[in-house]
Amino acid sequence: MSEPRTERVLDALVDICGPDFARVGRSVDAVAGHRAAFVAVPATTRAVADTLRLAADHGLRVVVRGSGSKIDWGRPPPAVDLIVDTGRLSGMWNHDVPALTAEVATGTPVAALQAALALRGQRLPVDPPSRTATVGGMLAVNESGPLRYRFGMPAEHVDRVTYVDAAGRAAESDGEQGRPGLAEIDGVITSAVVRLRPLPAARRWAAVPVPNPLRLAALVTAASDLEPSGVEADLPADGTAGTLAALFEGDDEASVAGRAERLAGMWGDGATVAPIAPPWWGRYPFGRDEIALRLSVPAADLPAAIYALGDAIGAAVPFRGSAALGVGHAVLPGTFTPDRVESLLDTLRHVLMARNGRVVIVAAPVALARRVEMAARHDMF
Repeated sequence: MSEPRTERVLDALVDICGPDFARVGRSVDAVAGHRAAFVAVPATTRAVADTLRLAADHGLRVVVRGSGSKIDWGRPPPAVDLIVDTGRLSGMWNHDVPALTAEVATGTPVAALQAALALRGQRLPVDPPSRTATVGGMLAVNESGPLRYRFGMPAEHVDRVTYVDAAGRAAESDGEQGRPGLAEIDGVITSAVVRLRPLPAARRWAAVPVPNPLRLAALVTAASDLEPSGVEADLPADGTAGTLAALFEGDDEASVAGRAERLAGMWGDGATVAPIAPPWWGRYPFGRDEIALRLSVPAADLPAAIYALGDAIGAAVPFRGSAALGVGHAVLPGTFTPDRVESLLDTLRHVLMARNGRVVIVAAPVALARRVEMAARHDMF
């Protein structure tokens, strides 16, 4: 981009967003190794629309950024001209406590939203593992955590969204109009009307060691009969036993504790009950330098999928996720070559195809992500 054109674009972004909220990209403003030319931080839906219209007029390639916790996930863009940062699209309004609904700006951190709702004894029944996730970032990929077992995916709690498409046109969609798949919106979601739930007064986790994946099925069946809010497995690959844990919630302390103790009794030796979660609960098992695979398979076939992946690479593979739903993440070393990764995926896909399952690469080191088939945004969860 020529210097005069760069100045014109930057001046226009400053006019839209304000002098302190539009700038030239810095080293921290990179996506999949591509440094953005500009960063804009609009504060209103109208400002977002004006920003995207400007980008469309100048042919700028746009990436939307919330906290940046998942910005390098999925298919890497060929280049980035403009990052639209949603940090000023923050706050909650129209909170109807009796009706259990509220409208929230999508740059709002999920943790901040939950803290505000807790003051009124409510919550949005989601728990994305990305600790700094914003509401918009969570909805953009439908990121879910352990609570998906009982409450479903985050998009299921959305009544209406306001968004701006890639051409800079503001729009609103609700159930009557046929709410779009949130992950398929090509643009920026600026706010969402969400349905809330009462905040449970009591929580207990029951946990039990799992010597191998084959033990999961029987243990999960015992937990499912007691109406848990989540049933998660953590299976490391370091030779130590894994863990299966179940979360129980409710307003009656005695009832919640009773269900957890009952399950621990059914699970037998080594089972425990605690008022706090295991340290791995609701966290991803992979780091930035590793390859994250998302497995989805009928729960009864999850052990077979885990073993098939381990057989393909000749070693145990870490897995963490919902043992009761058959979804979660397996981890491969980031040092694997593209050819080896593709070969492993081909092998695993043949196994999963016969079991009505699937596998996609969610995250990988940048150099590798450019050379293998990565998940599209709507396929990450």
